[in-house]
Amino acid sequence: MTAVELTALDVTVAAGDGALVPVPAGGRLRIVDLHGNQAVDTLVYDAADVANRYSAFDTMRTQGAVFLTTGSRLLSTRLDELAVITDDTCGRHDTVGGACSQESNVIRYGEHTRHQHACRQTFLRYGAAAGIGQRELGHNINFFMNVPVTPSGGLKFDDGLSAPGKYVELTASRDILVLISNCPQINNPCNGWNPTPVQLLGWWS
Repeated sequence: MTAVELTALDVTVAAGDGALVPVPAGGRLRIVDLHGNQAVDTLVYDAADVANRYSAFDTMRTQGAVFLTTGSRLLSTRLDELAVITDDTCGRHDTVGGACSQESNVIRYGEHTRHQHACRQTFLRYGAAAGIGQRELGHNINFFMNVPVTPSGGLKFDDGLSAPGKYVELTASRDILVLISNCPQINNPCNGWNPTPVQLLGWWS
């Protein structure tokens, strides 16, 4: 009997909220930028061992590119393939800009931002259910976020390249956990100064 692929997930994640999504091997997870210009901070873990997590350094080094798009293999700290980007209507995604935190907000934007919600808090809130704490947080992917690298090696946070309805889709290479923070940042143009909801769609048998 042939396995039937089912729509196993269809949820909307509000601006500033998050999600922890288990995706079985071979399953597809699509992240849809509903309104455009929204950043979706994402971490990926081996579901069997959350210490084996996404490695931005090894992913960039192996593929020889700073940005992620269709065909990018998301590698772990142990060089295991966690997932592959198998569809992408945006074009490229950042994996060097990192996630906002209350501490980095203060450094970048001033003391008045200290009590603003940040992605790191969302990661810890949703990751706790899977035993993901501060030790298990690493450098994340910023889907839909535009962080150009300057000729001198610096980073800029620019308006996004996405638009309403653009999406990126991951196919899991093994059982994985996808930890998402729908970024609440309002101090740089990564969200168009106005964070908006995103949709998560999942298909697996």
